[in-house]
Amino acid sequence: MFSDQGPSLRELAVQALSSVERGYDLLAPKFDRTPFRTPDGILDATADALRPLGPFGRGLDVCCGTGAGMQVLGSLCRERVAGVDFSAGMLAQAQKAHPDAELVRADVRSLSLSEEFDLAVTFGALGHVLPSERPAVFAGVHRALRPGGLFAFPIGAPPPLTSAWYWALLGFDAVMRVRNAVWRPPFVMYYRTCPVSTVRDDLSAAGFTVTTTPLTSLGHRDNGAPRYRLILARKTPDPT
Repeated sequence: MFSDQGPSLRELAVQALSSVERGYDLLAPKFDRTPFRTPDGILDATADALRPLGPFGRGLDVCCGTGAGMQVLGSLCRERVAGVDFSAGMLAQAQKAHPDAELVRADVRSLSLSEEFDLAVTFGALGHVLPSERPAVFAGVHRALRPGGLFAFPIGAPPPLTSAWYWALLGFDAVMRVRNAVWRPPFVMYYRTCPVSTVRDDLSAAGFTVTTTPLTSLGHRDNGAPRYRLILARKTPDPT
C-alpha cells in the first residue's frame, strides 16, 4: 500500500498520536506517496462529470491538502483557483505543485470567505470532520460560493455487510474511537460517518439544492449500483 518513498511505520505512529493538524504537517512531505492521497481515477471521473456543467470562473479546493483536487479545478475553471487547509505543511506542498494557486490557511469549520467562487470541490476530507461539525463546514462553503455556485465531491458506496472491507473499515473506526477516548489531542479520521442520506440533509439545511450523478467510469457493485456517486450541491441562483 505504501511505496518505498512513503512514510515509515514509526512516522505513521507519530502522526496518529498527534492532532489532525500536526499529524498532517508531519506527513505532508510524503503524503502523495501514500494510499491516503485521492487516486487519479477519482479525480479524472469527477472532472469528466463536472465538465458539461461548466465552464466555471473561480474554483476552491476545500481541505486541499497537497493540492490533488486543484488538478480538477485547473481543468475546469477559467480564472484563478484557490485551496484552503489548516495544515501549513500540506499547504507548503500544494504551493510547490501549484505555484500560481492562491492558498489560504484556515479552519474550514469557520470559513470566512464570502461569495468569491463559482465551483468548490473537496476530496477525502469529510472523514476528518465530526458529524456535528459538518453543518458548519457546509455553511462556510455556501457563503464562499457566488449565487448559482456549485459544491461537488465524490462519495463511495458503503461496502456490503459480507465484504471484508466493511469489517476492516468498521474495525478502523472502532480503533480510532478508542484512541480518541484515551489519548489527547484527538485525531479525527473516520470512514463510516458520511452516509449519503445524512450528507444530503446537512447540505440542504445549509441552503443547497442537492442532486447526485453516478461516476460510472469507476465501476459498479455486484447489485448494479455505482461504486461512486458525485454529490452536486447548488447554491440558489440570484433571481436577477
